[in-house]
Amino acid sequence: MALTVDSAFLEFNRDIVNLDSEKTKKARSSRDWLIKQLNALPSKLDDFPTLYEARHIKFGSFARNTKIRPLDDIDLLLVFNASSGTHNESFFENNTHTINIPEDSKNLRKLCNDDGTLNSIKVVNKIVSSLNKIEHYKNAEIHRRQEAATLSLSSYEWNFDIVPSFYATDDFYLIPDGNGKWKKTDPRIDQLNVTLVNQKHNGKVLQLIRTLKYWQKRQNMPTISSYLFEIIVLTYFNSKDTIENYIDLNMRDFWGYLEDGIYNSFPDPKGFQGELNTLDYETQNKISSIAKQSYNKACDAIRFEVNDKDMKKSINKWKEIFGNSFPDYK
Repeated sequence: MALTVDSAFLEFNRDIVNLDSEKTKKARSSRDWLIKQLNALPSKLDDFPTLYEARHIKFGSFARNTKIRPLDDIDLLLVFNASSGTHNESFFENNTHTINIPEDSKNLRKLCNDDGTLNSIKVVNKIVSSLNKIEHYKNAEIHRRQEAATLSLSSYEWNFDIVPSFYATDDFYLIPDGNGKWKKTDPRIDQLNVTLVNQKHNGKVLQLIRTLKYWQKRQNMPTISSYLFEIIVLTYFNSKDTIENYIDLNMRDFWGYLEDGIYNSFPDPKGFQGELNTLDYETQNKISSIAKQSYNKACDAIRFEVNDKDMKKSINKWKEIFGNSFPDYK
């Protein structure tokens, strides 16, 4: 229940959109404990490859503080020591790499193809089988999901997605491509991108990303990846020298942009994946239409609040946009 639009959004974000602070603390603690257990595997298992502990990366929306409820997954880049291995990029497949492992690197060689190239599926499966050796995880559900080893425990609401990786001296990371080979990535660039845009606008952008992600999920909208949507939001706010002090005004302006902006090009800021906006024209049209509807409703809500001083009508209009979880007027 809320008397003003500002208090309605504060309540909505606190209770519906943002992760619960106590669960977040527990999740971070469980992630840090998992990292310690993973780092201990080479000393516990004779055939577990050596890790490059200083290069592990906590990544994904949870690490970037752009995750919304529910907290369903936590991502970790587990970096191995390449043991003088070398990598080569394919001339025929975009962002497809092989990693060549020398014969004296016995543990990694066990995970190689016959030609000495490291098989990323075997590396993921090695993590999966080794997690069963950790006492705390013996009864956990552990399996491979594409490029990650996924750990699910009944005591947690979230899964851990553990992605094996190698740090290249060219200053990027190689992770599984899902087909046995490797691809470039660098989560540090995504984290820096979010941090810089948020700092540019005095810390207001993180909440905007989360609230807009909630909007995007509850709308009758075609599937669009959370990562692409985050890039679109960041691109818009980064293009602005200043933004409004109020979340409702900034969302209205974003929806006004998205109506046409969804047709724009959004290249991977890391420079590895190429074009991210591969949505077909029909999908883009649907998103444009929904953005226009939300923009018009937001304009009405702001007019009710600012011009008519009618908080009830304004809050009810925001409720039309965000659904029944948005607070009622008191």
